Amino acid sequence: MEGNLGQILRNQAKRFGSRLAVEKRMDGVWRGISWQEYYEGARTVGLGLYSLGVRKGDRVSLLSQNRLEWIIADLGIISIGAVTVPHYTTLPAHEIGYIISNSESKVFIAEDRTALNKALQILDDCPTLTRIVVIDTKECDMSKDIVMSFDDLRKLGSDLAKKEPVLFDSLTDSVTHDDLATINYTSGTTGPPKGAMISHGNVLAVIGALDKMKWADENDVSVAFLPLSHVFQRVAGHFFAMYVGIYTYYTESFDTIVEDIQTKRPTVLLAVPRVCEKVYAKILGQVKTQPAWKQRVFHWAVGIGAEVSKLGEEKKPLPMLLNLKYKVAYKMVFEKLRLALGGRTRWMVASGAPLARDIADFFNAAQIFLIEGYGMTECSAPATLNMLDDYKFGTAGKPLSCNEVKIAPDGEIFIRGGNVIKGYWKMPEQTREAITPDGWLMSGDIGEFDKDGFLKITDRKKDLIITAGGKNIAPQNIEGLFKENPLFEQFVVIGDMKKYLVALININLEEAARCAAQAGLTFSKPEELLDRDDFKALVEKAIAEKNTHLGNYETIKYFRIVTQTFSEDTGELTPSLKVKRKVVMKKYDNLIENMYPKEV
Repeated sequence: MEGNLGQILRNQAKRFGSRLAVEKRMDGVWRGISWQEYYEGARTVGLGLYSLGVRKGDRVSLLSQNRLEWIIADLGIISIGAVTVPHYTTLPAHEIGYIISNSESKVFIAEDRTALNKALQILDDCPTLTRIVVIDTKECDMSKDIVMSFDDLRKLGSDLAKKEPVLFDSLTDSVTHDDLATINYTSGTTGPPKGAMISHGNVLAVIGALDKMKWADENDVSVAFLPLSHVFQRVAGHFFAMYVGIYTYYTESFDTIVEDIQTKRPTVLLAVPRVCEKVYAKILGQVKTQPAWKQRVFHWAVGIGAEVSKLGEEKKPLPMLLNLKYKVAYKMVFEKLRLALGGRTRWMVASGAPLARDIADFFNAAQIFLIEGYGMTECSAPATLNMLDDYKFGTAGKPLSCNEVKIAPDGEIFIRGGNVIKGYWKMPEQTREAITPDGWLMSGDIGEFDKDGFLKITDRKKDLIITAGGKNIAPQNIEGLFKENPLFEQFVVIGDMKKYLVALININLEEAARCAAQAGLTFSKPEELLDRDDFKALVEKAIAEKNTHLGNYETIKYFRIVTQTFSEDTGELTPSLKVKRKVVMKKYDNLIENMYPKEV
């Protein structure tokens, strides 16, 4: 694909002009910008940074939650040939300081007082930082010379634009495919964070591949809630949406997702499997409170939906009787899910972790196609995807047209193509460990292709459990089985070099209350159940039921309930809601050791 990301925005501003481009809900109010305002915003920010001395190849750090200023700043930075370095808002000050220092960022754009204070804490450790720009200056100390407001930055850009009206476009036109667009820092659980160097060409390779799949067009509507600092949302939800011309609405928070979806009625959605699992678990929990006859109707409908979904996957027509049953099942059950997601959603991406077949079938029966895929930061988000007309549930789909995928002799997935990064910023040794001399990215994931060419992810190479008896076990597969039960919010399987498997569990409090009430347990609030032996007996029974579906060496022998909910804020979850296994194991080492009394 020709051009660069800045040129795409400029072309879309000319094409769509005053048509709405992006809206963001803040404090309950939706605020939007047109395509022309989007471009002008990027222009003033880019030239404002240029006035501060930022030049092609320089890095600009950005710490903010999703908001209009985020995307304006991002396009302003990369349109002048500079490089955006996004930070997750949950990062502590010392990690932000490391990323600013390692990337040698010249400017740090902070959302508010909290972000500003983090920057000020580490200022002495960041010698390259010349300016801190604050978006929301409310209650901020703006007295330091290094600090300025986002509005003042844009005024600098406006003044320069008046003096040199063609400068911004000329800077944009000088950007090549090989120039970096962003440095995304990956998790530092096994060492310091690594900066994946993603070029304009890497992103454009993905955009071109997605465009060939005819996913969406300019009439589509998306409601976005994943953080823009995550490469999946940034590339597929931000840059691809910009290229296609999708109407994009950013939710206020995770708490307002359902309300915002019902208000804006999206046609396409980007999510992660955990979001789909939570929606499904909530539905199951609600069903269990219904009269027995309604529960029987629900499960009958689910069975019909699974049959319909399977035939669709096999590209077979529906028999007349099944079609009639499905119409009844849709009206009685599945239409409610579709309406809960706005009533117009055609597809929903659920990529990044294994997804249970029954969940995929359920959404599919509601005429919301769940697109499973696979990718990572180092290949600019996706490497494989199921397609609307060529899919197989339980797989990550087939390779995108921009890359090739192969399986190494030990089962590791290798990826090579235009979307694969050249390496990690200032880390040549780590680059050599991740990318072969002939350009193959060694993913660290284990997988296999089935007879039809669909990729199946079996586990993380580094997460494989090898028991004391020599059995190789993929914990994610077992965890997925247990999380089919809505009682389990999170389920972490442990047992490397041990005689048996154990688990650390987060309990879904809403489902816990329902189960306890059904069992005749009295309680004042569900939290108190977590330490009670009578409730633990219910959990043990639920685990025993799932154990019947596993081989003896795969079963969970003991468990411990972790009363603190795993979250991104407390460090156990990634922004895409995947468990950081090593963090959890280190944090709850005492609970784990208590489950191996003979091995302490």
